[in-house]
Amino acid sequence: MLIFVLVTAITVLSVFAIERGEAQRDAADVARKAQAMTSAIERRAYTSSAYLRAGAALLSTQDEITPELFRRFVSELRLDANYRGAEGIGWAPVVTAAELPEFEARLSLGRVEEQRVSPSLAEQPRDILAPILYLQPDTVRNRRALGYDMYSEPIRQAAMDLAAANDRPTASGPIVLRQEAGGEAAGFLIYMPVFEGLSSTRELKGFIYSPFNASQFLSSASELVSYEAVGARLIDTDATANVALAHSESWVDGRPTITRELSLANRTMLLEVQSAREEGLSAMSMITLLFGLAVASLLMLVARLLTQQTLEDRRAISWFEEQNSIRNSLTRELNHRVKNTLANVLSIVSLTRRRSQDLDEFAEGLDGRIRALSATHDLLTQSEWGTTPIRSVVEVELAPY
Repeated sequence: MLIFVLVTAITVLSVFAIERGEAQRDAADVARKAQAMTSAIERRAYTSSAYLRAGAALLSTQDEITPELFRRFVSELRLDANYRGAEGIGWAPVVTAAELPEFEARLSLGRVEEQRVSPSLAEQPRDILAPILYLQPDTVRNRRALGYDMYSEPIRQAAMDLAAANDRPTASGPIVLRQEAGGEAAGFLIYMPVFEGLSSTRELKGFIYSPFNASQFLSSASELVSYEAVGARLIDTDATANVALAHSESWVDGRPTITRELSLANRTMLLEVQSAREEGLSAMSMITLLFGLAVASLLMLVARLLTQQTLEDRRAISWFEEQNSIRNSLTRELNHRVKNTLANVLSIVSLTRRRSQDLDEFAEGLDGRIRALSATHDLLTQSEWGTTPIRSVVEVELAPY
């Protein structure tokens, strides 16, 4: 058991060292991926801002912004190749309540059904409106947003006011795009104000903007760094409470993350990138653990077999020692009896010689006494088992002599 515990402890320490090394390598890899994705998102936002700045410069010089002009401008940007993650580019002029009928007429131009601004002034009275007039490319999703007054919603209004004050592209807080048609997918908008003329007292004409589905935007940025299995989440920190705008499909709650701060069109956000490493031991740690347990078990088995063999050897040695002791006792007893027998023979020879007159009488007397001694020895042997009284037999056998 001591060998098993010792080898197991060494195995556990090895697994711990392997896991710590794996964690350090994984943390470094996640940090590298987080930096790369942060740069990719900021490049994507910078590209969007650059397109909006170009659009604002173009539209500010036009007396009238026609559908053909706006469509041609957007088509030249090649949005499918260079603007992935965005729904498109839109134009929302600033109009007053008195100018609303004229705007609705322009909005309905070329449409089968008459278009109205939503929400209506009856539903939400207001003096200034910024309804969407154009949104390219002209898709079914984008048509759902036409006529929506973005100035009627507080988050959009705050972003437009900040963009107009700073005269720079500005991202909104988390919103649900009109394109979602009742869905709950989070998104955001980037606004760029368009002013009339270049004088210091220029007047605000409207906003050129881009709507973004947050999940598609994050996915398109992830594709720029070719990290297929990276879990990432985009969080808006300028909101009242940190709001997760989007997360990738491989995002799993509870895994270690690396956080990077980024600026997305004059709005601070956080990018969280998590490790793609699954919970549990790595393959190397698992192999080390299984190998260590197998070695520990094998050593414990070998040690137990050796221990059992040692015990059996000790028992055998004890048995041999006991047998040797018995043999020594028997040898001593045999020597003692042989010496006694020889002493008796010598005594018989001496006694017979003194009492004999001639050689024949000596031989006959010696023979009789030796026979009597032999019979006595047999009786002594039997007496050890308690079968014959020794004294009476000896007296009977030796009486004639």
